[in-house]
Amino acid sequence: MRILLLLTFASASIAHSIEISTNQGKLLGMLSDRSAEVSVFKQIPFAKPPVGARRWTYAETADGWAGVRDATRFGPACMQKGYPEGSFFSRPSDPTSEDCLHLNVWSSMPKDEKLPVMVWIHGGALTRGAGVGNTYDGTELAKKGVVLVTINYRLGVFGYLAHPELSKEANSSGNYGTSDQIEALRWVKANISAFGGDPDNVTIFGESAGSWSVSHLVASPKAAGLFHRAIGQSGGSFRKLPELTQGERPAEIRGMSFQKILKANSIDQMRDIDASEILAADDGRSYRGIVDGQFIPDQIYRLFEQGKFNRVPVLLGYNAEEGTTLGALRMLPKNEKEYVAGIKQRFDKNAGRFLELYPKDKVRDSFLHLSSDSGFGWNMHYWAAQSAKHNVNAFMYYFTHRPLGDELAAYHAAEIVFAFNNVQHAQMFDNPINRKLAEEISDYWVQFASAGDPSLEGAVTWPKYAQKGKAYVELGTNGAAAGVGLMNRKFELFESIYSKER
Repeated sequence: MRILLLLTFASASIAHSIEISTNQGKLLGMLSDRSAEVSVFKQIPFAKPPVGARRWTYAETADGWAGVRDATRFGPACMQKGYPEGSFFSRPSDPTSEDCLHLNVWSSMPKDEKLPVMVWIHGGALTRGAGVGNTYDGTELAKKGVVLVTINYRLGVFGYLAHPELSKEANSSGNYGTSDQIEALRWVKANISAFGGDPDNVTIFGESAGSWSVSHLVASPKAAGLFHRAIGQSGGSFRKLPELTQGERPAEIRGMSFQKILKANSIDQMRDIDASEILAADDGRSYRGIVDGQFIPDQIYRLFEQGKFNRVPVLLGYNAEEGTTLGALRMLPKNEKEYVAGIKQRFDKNAGRFLELYPKDKVRDSFLHLSSDSGFGWNMHYWAAQSAKHNVNAFMYYFTHRPLGDELAAYHAAEIVFAFNNVQHAQMFDNPINRKLAEEISDYWVQFASAGDPSLEGAVTWPKYAQKGKAYVELGTNGAAAGVGLMNRKFELFESIYSKER
């Protein structure tokens, strides 16, 4: 009986597996456990492992292999520290490794057509996260007619350390995580047709630091021609970035300070230190994208102002109360007096203008909307306005739905599970209202990936964005509705302040 059961299980496993050939070699994938219509291929290497002497070097194309590679298990996340205990985003720790440059593909594997491709770049402040997880499962998007790819990229000190010795090796340093993202897109261009994808119709999309990354790629000449549309969800890099050798805190100087913390005499010695020791010494916040002269050749706001960016259609947006899961509730003023005092301290001569736009008689709403608008809203409007200025089609959304109730409201990252249409696979989200909205939002995302315009026949027509009218589509509890004047006067006020920084 035991032998019969084993044989039956083995036969079922074979029946649910699928083998394909790529330019790297053969892969053995399997049907998604969520749908027999979709195949999934996991832990595909797109770059050589950045270990040993390759630590802190730019991504290199992965080697091929002989035989058939097992692509039925997800790989480890890149080296990182978990979220602090008590954080809304904390979760059980995934296995981590420096050998982490893998991607995953979901596809319905069409035989006679090439499908649009969507490449997801995860968030996590460029210090945490991975391209796997219940929310990022690509089955539902693949069922809607795209090939979905999720990627890992190096994080924190492993992904963004700059140092004079490293710059001498490669004429620049830092932005290794960005180089990983670009190498993943090169892999897509070379291999995605084997999965039924169209290498000439690729959309990159990401949230938070994933959206920062999308803005980096749109600005990067090294990413030119590797994608054709871009979706940015709650994140952009349009304030001043650190620079390699100049500015208040040059990135190379920070790298040298880290070398002292490690008590190492050279980069070679730093490469010999165990990854766990490197991670323990990293404060987890110091290493981000920089102006390095190569991957990010200049300040991103300047590249956009000058029109020196990859001109692809963009779908951009943010959520109404981003800060509820980012610490804003802990800082919420207790009363009107405390709120007004905080506004005066923060904005000085502009305090009166802010109190007019974010009134004191609605302390909670005003404080939370100010928190969202000052960072996320301004970045997305700036991105859209500069795109439109250079005749690039831009579409704006504003997510106001409250999937977990009024306390968290439309919190940071709330829209992701809707864009992936995965609410039915997460008990905390699964109800008829969320299911309906997720179907609608994911349809818009897929339509944008297909055609560069999210408008759907029989649904809302998305207006193109222009700074003067600030047209947008609200994604709310009752579905999508077009409007104008999003952040009207507010964007201009923030821009008047931020432009002085520039």
